[in-house]
Amino acid sequence: MIRVITLEREYGSGGDEIAGKLASRLGWKLWDQALTEEIARRLDCECSDVEEHEERKDPAYYRLLKAFMRGSFEGSLNARRLKIVDTECVREVVQKILPEIAEAGNCVIVGRGSAFYLGSRMDAFHVFVYAPFQDKVRRLQARGKSDKEAIELAETVDRDRADFIQKYFNVEWPGRHRFHLMVNSGMGDEVAVEVILDAAERFAKQRG
Repeated sequence: MIRVITLEREYGSGGDEIAGKLASRLGWKLWDQALTEEIARRLDCECSDVEEHEERKDPAYYRLLKAFMRGSFEGSLNARRLKIVDTECVREVVQKILPEIAEAGNCVIVGRGSAFYLGSRMDAFHVFVYAPFQDKVRRLQARGKSDKEAIELAETVDRDRADFIQKYFNVEWPGRHRFHLMVNSGMGDEVAVEVILDAAERFAKQRG
């Protein structure tokens, strides 16, 4: 039985929207913004602080600053006092939270390396959503991004995700062998949802 669906996605492919529709169709819990909020709660910080460090490596200058602070007594004290949030502490919390979420079951989890953290679970179905570049740009423009912003985001955000996955999982993103299904959202969100539901059901029956 499939109790968990993870959904990794290219930026601008509409994976977030597809995940929401998928969760709604199944009557399952959607862990996307809710996951960011839970991470922030456990780190006792703002959601915006978490969002800056999800699915991306810290920049080189920040890693240098952190190394400097760790190397000094005063820096260590200030780091704790200031509750500095970085990629490493966000990743550690995600690593603890995801198994708890999966164990509760009946959930759709968006990104955060969930397909990689939960890859060994027999009750999980892993999906990757992609789209043609121009489709991603058009979708980002529809969200209010300018032409320049949409193109820049479509080109750069996935590089950050790829660097993150490479660093922590030693996998060349997206790591196709980690997914049961890869879906082109250019078909339309509703079609993508139907494809995912049908594939997950067939896969569960085959395993059963």
